[in-house]
Amino acid sequence: MWLFLAFLSAALLGFYDVFKKQSLKGNAVIPVLFLNTLFSSLIFLPFIIFSVATDYLDGSLFYTPVEGWEVHKFVILKSVIVLTSWIFGYFGMKHLPITIVGPINATRPVMVLVGAFLVFGERLNLYQWIGVSLAIISFFMLSRSGKKEGIDFKHNKWIFFVVLAAATGAVSGLYDKFLMGRFDRMLVQSWYNIYQLFMMGVMLLLIWYPTRRKTTPFHWDWCILLISIFLSAADFVYFQSLTYEDSMISIVSMIRRGSVLVSFFFGAMFFREKNLKSKAIDLLLVLTGMIFLYFGSR
Repeated sequence: MWLFLAFLSAALLGFYDVFKKQSLKGNAVIPVLFLNTLFSSLIFLPFIIFSVATDYLDGSLFYTPVEGWEVHKFVILKSVIVLTSWIFGYFGMKHLPITIVGPINATRPVMVLVGAFLVFGERLNLYQWIGVSLAIISFFMLSRSGKKEGIDFKHNKWIFFVVLAAATGAVSGLYDKFLMGRFDRMLVQSWYNIYQLFMMGVMLLLIWYPTRRKTTPFHWDWCILLISIFLSAADFVYFQSLTYEDSMISIVSMIRRGSVLVSFFFGAMFFREKNLKSKAIDLLLVLTGMIFLYFGSR
């Protein structure tokens, strides 16, 4: 069951990336990210209220228990990690083709495996090492594809932003497995969105609002709402998959990066991005590496 949920989460994440790309076209990043956290919080706020005020949700998938500081301090840390990844990722997505951002993000399972290797003392087998090697090779090949569009991986700060987003996202994935083994899934997802809303509110007022007339203007796009809907749904089934005792974060993380197939398709069909043939080869290497990771982690 947890494998099915991981695949469903991957599909939802792919559409999330597409709507995120569309929302950021010629738009201010910080307001878009703030509205994302606002709508996501509004999605989960009723579950918090109903869980406290009534017993309608008791025993259901949407019940959100009440916990104190001893639990919420871990959720706040989760919020900081995710928001850091989002800030870097949103700025990178705005300035780069989605057909480049997607394959870079697809290397995140490799980072999760390396993190498990360094932090938890896990050892990689032959298949996993092959998967890691293919992902590294694909990254260097992708840099060659980017040069055809004037994107220098060594000196382009937006590439650096996307890599940082992927790295902090990998840290978040490792931390998720820790959280799901100790705390309620709905509590983590609902409250980390709310904490992020307050953090983004501070950034909006102190960083973006005073300089709004000197930077990219903000305009409303209905895709901003769709970002929150698809992300909330993707995370909901993702956290649910991690609650299964036999679930493996390395495999779940790898499957979720399959979202690159959706984003790559839309990048080719609707965003009319360039050099698709060479990028498709890079993507094929990433997916092949993911297959090796899958068989090596079974």
